Amino acid sequence: MNRKLLLACAGVVLMAGPALAQEPIVGTWKRPTGTLIQYSSCGADKYCGTVLTGEYKGKSIGEMSGKGGTYKGQVNKLDEGKTYNGKASVSGNTLSLSGCVLGGLICKSESLTRQ
Repeated sequence: MNRKLLLACAGVVLMAGPALAQEPIVGTWKRPTGTLIQYSSCGADKYCGTVLTGEYKGKSIGEMSGKGGTYKGQVNKLDEGKTYNGKASVSGNTLSLSGCVLGGLICKSESLTRQ
């Protein structure tokens, strides 16, 4: 194989690498209520959630930081008007969110399915 062609191929692979290595949280998720949520990158190791369907369409549901399928941050429970300090984890096609307010006195959790 010609050296220039080999170097060109290696360059293409290196440029495509970061685009292919998306964090597991990135994507569209379905809540048990049927509402769709999208998490997308919004900074270095930060992921913002936006409601795609339903009454709160276009609203932010918070921001998570982390990598490798484990995240922490804040989740806005729009129907309650509360913001929970919480965590998220991705295992396969399931996004598990959990969070607490008032120093851990009130906690909620929810599992979403990848769409």
